[in-house]
Amino acid sequence: MSDYANVLRKFKPTQEFFIGIDSDGCVFDSMEIKHKECFAPMFIKHFSLQAVSKHAREVWEFVNLYSKTRGCNRFHAVIRALDLLRERNEVVSRGVDVPSFPALLEWVKRESKLGNATLDAEVLNGNDGLVPIKTWSDAVNDSVKDIAHGVPPFPLVREVLVEAAARADCMVISQTPTDALEREWTENQIDGFVSAIAGQEMGTKTQHLDLAAKDKYGPGNILMIGDAPGDHNATKATGALFFPINPGDEEASWKCLLDEGLENFFCGTFAGDYQQQLLADFEKCLPENPTW
Repeated sequence: MSDYANVLRKFKPTQEFFIGIDSDGCVFDSMEIKHKECFAPMFIKHFSLQAVSKHAREVWEFVNLYSKTRGCNRFHAVIRALDLLRERNEVVSRGVDVPSFPALLEWVKRESKLGNATLDAEVLNGNDGLVPIKTWSDAVNDSVKDIAHGVPPFPLVREVLVEAAARADCMVISQTPTDALEREWTENQIDGFVSAIAGQEMGTKTQHLDLAAKDKYGPGNILMIGDAPGDHNATKATGALFFPINPGDEEASWKCLLDEGLENFFCGTFAGDYQQQLLADFEKCLPENPTW
């Protein structure tokens, strides 16, 4: 376990409740700009997909925005996107050679903290097969820093944070690099509402919840707010409750959380029928497989 994760392991409750909050696409309307203007162009450029750029962009957006893998770690996203692109008839008919990276497959299987720091260490230690992945990832980070700023939180996020922080220990739980998270939360002056910011360097979202909250709070007293199936999976793995911010209907979701979700959580009436209705609505938002 890295030193980063010790921050979560040593985290001590100060209130009766815990609320984990995802960032990209959940608190901030930043998923679209990051993936369409930063990730997708670098995906096309660095993996030599110019000949099928339209289809490569469509695949990247499906994997990261419009399907059940929305919000997944960027390195899992590369594998999924390249696999889907390789199978497309339009790509096959053009004779385009979609690259594959055995070193990436091997690395994601054994590395629990898929982030810039662990990738840099792998390359530094001689894993040359990951050099193209590092080059792409670094280019993405530079592009995000250059382009994806000035994006405010969704309406009512601040009001929710005020209510939440008054009664719960709140923490950012995300797969975005920590420095980007700190920049965005500070830039918008909402960092004061959270006790800690956990990014990709501290592990998966499941590990975040497990280390920071599980067994430290009573049954039904841990809630995760997120916009992706991966957020829900993290709650299932740790026994936490889940409030979905529905992709495409984010403002209504935050209003619902402010009007009734938080109160149900603090009053102990969240689990059961209320949770199931939220999940049923969330399930309809994102497909499993593409239509092409």
